[in-house]
Parts: sequence; C-alpha cells; structure tokens
Amino acid sequence: MEVAFSSAGGQVEQLVWEQAVASVGFEELAPVSAFPVVPGRRWGPGWWWSASSGRHVVHGSVAMRTQLMVLDRDPAVRGLAGRPVRSVWRDEADGRARSWVPQLFARYADGTGLFADCPSAPGAGGTGVQRAGAVLEAACARVGWTYRRLEPLPAVVETNLRWLAGYRHPRYQGAPELQAAVVEAFGVSRPLFDGAVSVGDPLQVLPVVYHALWSGQLVAGLDESLHGGSLVCVPAAGGPGHGPGAGIGMRDGE
Repeated sequence: MEVAFSSAGGQVEQLVWEQAVASVGFEELAPVSAFPVVPGRRWGPGWWWSASSGRHVVHGSVAMRTQLMVLDRDPAVRGLAGRPVRSVWRDEADGRARSWVPQLFARYADGTGLFADCPSAPGAGGTGVQRAGAVLEAACARVGWTYRRLEPLPAVVETNLRWLAGYRHPRYQGAPELQAAVVEAFGVSRPLFDGAVSVGDPLQVLPVVYHALWSGQLVAGLDESLHGGSLVCVPAAGGPGHGPGAGIGMRDGE
C-alpha cells in the first residue's frame, strides 16, 4: 500500500506506507481532497478548534465533528487531521487499483496513530467501504497503529460532550487557586451546582467546573443529561479521568 498527501508546498507526494509512517507528520497535513458541498444539504464543511493541538481541524459532516470532539478529549491525543492521506493499493482479488481517503487521523503521545472513518449510522457503507476498512486495518496493524470505524454516540452522551466542548479552551480553566478549590470541592461526590456554589459565585465557578469535566480533572456520568443535580467527583486514582460513556474514541484496550 502507498499513501498520497499534499506537501507543505502544495504538491501531491506519494510514498510507500511504511516509509510514510516513519517520516510524515500526518497530523500536520492539509486535506488531500476537498470535502464536498452538497446542494440542499443543511450541513457543510467546517472547522473544529482542537484543544489537543491548539489548531483548527477541517471536517465534512456532523458525524465527523462529533468524533473529532471525542478524540480531542482523549488525554493521549496530541494531534488531529481531517482526510490527510489517500491510501492506494492493488486489489488481490481482481488486480485493480483501489484507493480510499480515511476521514480522520489522530496522533497519540507515544507516537502511534489512528486512522478512522465516521459513519453517520451503525453499519453504514457498502462492501467497498468494508474492504477498504479491512485493508487499512491490516496496514495499520503491521506498524503498530490502529484503524477503526467510530460508530455514532448515544444522543445523550453526544449532547453532554457537545456542551462540555464549549468550555474546552484554556481560558475557562481559571486561575490556579480557583482550579484547586474546584477540585477540592468535589473531593467527595456531590451535585454539580452545590459544589460550584460552595466555591464562590456560580457565574465564575461553573465555567471552571465544566472545563474540569472536559479535561478529566472531574468526572460525571454522561449517559444521563448533565444538569445542576448531576453527581460530580474527582476521578478514582489510576482512572481514565473521563466519566461513563465518554471514553469512546480511545484506542483499543484503553
């Protein structure tokens, strides 16, 4: 398998897969092909500001934006890119050249990578999509990376994460003394609003609480609607730092 990508100078380059893995920063690449704009569709391409890298990442669908949100919240992720490469290979069954552009790439802190597609519904895509996924999965496995189809989140989890994502920017983390007070207030599990009020003015404290929930300093069950009575606490020692239902998008085995 080979991969084609746009270089910093805007030229398309193509390298053998293993060579590209060792030498190319996929998370730094612009999309190898544009996201389509479909007339009449309510949703078009957009940009996601990544808290992991401090950069904007292009996306082309609601499903893709949701998975960017999930990956951006993973503390192991250090970089994200939308459609950075086109994979090219020859089909062993009929000898024909095939290609596929995976929708997302995530770079982890240990240097490994994740290529992913973001179906809008479970099981979406035909046999061609499934074959392409199998090829990418095998290629990634050869170099210790991962390919996954990131299935849609439950609606409640997605809504909660979208709310917390609104507080992902560092400007919401608060001064160090306020951060410490918020974490101390939830040293034992207690309702979200009660804990915030115990620290100070809710208008100042709640954004810090929501940022702490986004970043994993605090946890709450996200499989139910987040509200003032939701129980919030400091994560257990050695825990992932993210509440139930929010770990989707992490690597296999984590």
